[in-house]
Amino acid sequence: MLASNFPALLADKNTTFFFPPRASTFAEETDAFFLYILWISLFFFALIVIAMVYFAIKFRARPGYQGDSRPLHNNALEITWTVIPTLIVIWIFARGVYGYIDMVTPPTDTIDINVTARKWDWSFQYPNGAIADTLHVPVDKNIRLLMRSEDVLHSFYVPAFRAKQDVVPGRVTTYWVRPILRGEYDLFCAEYCGDQHSEMIKRKGVVVHDQAGYEAWLAKAAQPPRNPVAHGYWLYSRLGCKSCHAVEPGKRVVGPSLAGTFGETLKTADGESVVFDENYVRESVLEPQRKAREGYQNASQMPSFQGKLKNEELDAIIAFLKALKDNPALIDAVKDGDLTEDEAKALGYWTEESDAGESDGGAAPAEDGAAAPDEPSDAASATESTPPDGSENGPTETATAN
Repeated sequence: MLASNFPALLADKNTTFFFPPRASTFAEETDAFFLYILWISLFFFALIVIAMVYFAIKFRARPGYQGDSRPLHNNALEITWTVIPTLIVIWIFARGVYGYIDMVTPPTDTIDINVTARKWDWSFQYPNGAIADTLHVPVDKNIRLLMRSEDVLHSFYVPAFRAKQDVVPGRVTTYWVRPILRGEYDLFCAEYCGDQHSEMIKRKGVVVHDQAGYEAWLAKAAQPPRNPVAHGYWLYSRLGCKSCHAVEPGKRVVGPSLAGTFGETLKTADGESVVFDENYVRESVLEPQRKAREGYQNASQMPSFQGKLKNEELDAIIAFLKALKDNPALIDAVKDGDLTEDEAKALGYWTEESDAGESDGGAAPAEDGAAAPDEPSDAASATESTPPDGSENGPTETATAN
């Protein structure tokens, strides 16, 4: 349709002047509807302004002119300017309802992904139990997101998909989409959620693969690295720890920075001196409010992970925090939010027997067209929903020292 393709840039019909690429089945209808309303608005704006200027000139005050005090009335004119706008508004309402019903009525053959929003990050849990802080989906498949918030109101918004859904505390809200264009797209929280709201902008936070690439990524994403330090970073990145705890020395997000603190003596909010050692890390993860750090007693409370993390996962987190002590090379490698396999190998934090992928908070996106694993598990292409609480698939919350 002309309206949905104009104006276009550089002859790329998938990218309009106003919007990013159309990456979902919702995009064409949304763009066309937007442009229809735009052109209707421009038409009436021009009509009203031109009429206003014309009448101002034609009926301007002239010397010696005496106006007629009798009111003028034109039934045909008044009916016209009442009926036509009313019909247009009814059409806009009906077209909007049609699009809205489509957006809120998911089909039955969906791949279900659990989504957790928190200050100030996203966590995605996949059908095979893999957890990432980026959304990976296959092209030309129906995707349903089961979304919940751990704290305040958030809003899941991917401009390339042209759909948005609030994420409400205490409720599970759903969002469905059918991606039609492979690529990497930005993810936003479109609802103000606190002073670090802008931290929930995830550049390239959504990756659309072909089916083989998606299955290959999904298989890798469920396998943690064997090296304890790399495994610890894998957990730190995937479970949302980095949304509250930085790895750069002295940087404060919500909680304290984790860099260079292992082995140090710290003050708690009660004035007690504690050593940041293995016992303190375990206690802070399992009972985070018991010995909160001085100066952070009014920060957003960290949830308890009692019964949610295995001992080897706690050990891996401890190993990662130990490795951050006086290790500028590791800090420099992970401060960009990514620890690639090559970086881990160069630093000596990679065990070759591990078949895990890059620890970028969800493994690096597989190249489109990548070969699928020789024997992909049934879970890799599962389309059944996991429970909204994710109880069968392990932890979904942040796990770092308080």
